[in-house]
Amino acid sequence: MLDKSPRPTPVAVPNDLAAHWMPFTANRAFKRNPRLLAGAKDMHYFTVDGRKIIDGASGMWCTNAGHGRTQISSAIAKQAEALDYAPPFQFGIPQAFELASRIAELAPAGLDHVFFCNSGSEAADTALKIALAYHQINGQGGRIRLIGRERGYHGVGFGGTSVGGIVSNRKLFGSLLTGVDHLPATYDREKQAFSKGEPEYGAHFADELERIVNLHGANTVAAVIVEPMAGSTGVLPAPKGYLKRLREITQKHGILLIFDEVITGFGRLGFAFAAERYGVVPDMLTFAKGITNGAAPMGGVLVRDTIHDAFMSGPEHAVELAHGYTYSAHPLACAAGLATLDIYRDEKLFERAHELEPKFADAVMSLRNQPDVVDVRTVGLTAGIDLAPVADAPGKRGFAGLNSAFHDNDLMLRVAGDTLVLTPPLIITEDQIGEIIEKVAKVIRATA
Repeated sequence: MLDKSPRPTPVAVPNDLAAHWMPFTANRAFKRNPRLLAGAKDMHYFTVDGRKIIDGASGMWCTNAGHGRTQISSAIAKQAEALDYAPPFQFGIPQAFELASRIAELAPAGLDHVFFCNSGSEAADTALKIALAYHQINGQGGRIRLIGRERGYHGVGFGGTSVGGIVSNRKLFGSLLTGVDHLPATYDREKQAFSKGEPEYGAHFADELERIVNLHGANTVAAVIVEPMAGSTGVLPAPKGYLKRLREITQKHGILLIFDEVITGFGRLGFAFAAERYGVVPDMLTFAKGITNGAAPMGGVLVRDTIHDAFMSGPEHAVELAHGYTYSAHPLACAAGLATLDIYRDEKLFERAHELEPKFADAVMSLRNQPDVVDVRTVGLTAGIDLAPVADAPGKRGFAGLNSAFHDNDLMLRVAGDTLVLTPPLIITEDQIGEIIEKVAKVIRATA
């Protein structure tokens, strides 16, 4: 896990950056002062000019086992030589069935079936469609409402955007799906500030589901989808007891509960899935990112036996679920997934994250007295550091922090508005935790 890679030589940069319209990026600002990457190994990225950048973000919540894992790249290359592509409709490959079985083994009992796709966005939309179809075939076609949560993120498909609750992700796209409602966010700074792990306050936020159900009628609600930890909005851990209360209410009313574990899956919170950490078994669970360590696009949905089995009726020659993607269970992604799961198991990275959590939390909390810090939250190997916004310019301080980290402090972190987000690879050492915190302190002071 130690980084022994040499510093790479500089890489040529295109003269014209205009053609590439970058996602979720301030394109004009980026192209004036680019943050360009050329390589990566273990805990570090390398810039096009040869600088070594410590990765405090696991790329984008993806590279839980660190970068440049030859076990994964070799598996991808070997698979590409043997079988580069196979159609997933009406045909299969052995690796897809093996990977599905291994994912199901990691999941809570009862979540025994995996539907593969290619991203967290596709996973969310897949889960929502399965929920609607399940109620249809069960003779409850009136259950068409979907419930998300304010400040939630479930990707960028029309379904995920509709149930998502980040305003900036929704406001340009019209009415989106109809029949969607939202639970309140679980965050109350006055009562939860500077929490390590799950806040003591806030389980009652789940009771708002009863009000929504009473408003619309239980027989109209298909599913509730939530993140066990809302990551993209700036790290909001579920309050103690919140998820169990949601489970109780959904079961009471015959509503499906979906956990979006695209971020929290594969060790981020010290367990294979956050459902295990919280002792709550949802009806479906979405995953992506860490399943391949970011080396190939892949996502999926873990589904309860009772849901899966409800579709297995009718003529055997007929398609049971009219849904899927050209690249579902792609051979290269399956090879990457199997190699990644081997690394997680052999290096005990989930257990490592669990052991490092208190040390990571203590280190991040040491930032609470830095200028403009108004809250710090930690859970697993994840932290959100809220900075006071610049007057009349929300997000400007966070953006300045992103640039200061990369250009001046050789650090990659993520920002959500004015929140600095840390989500380092699970291979991080205690010394590297200290290094990242020192750099973040410099970033915060630079933005003051």
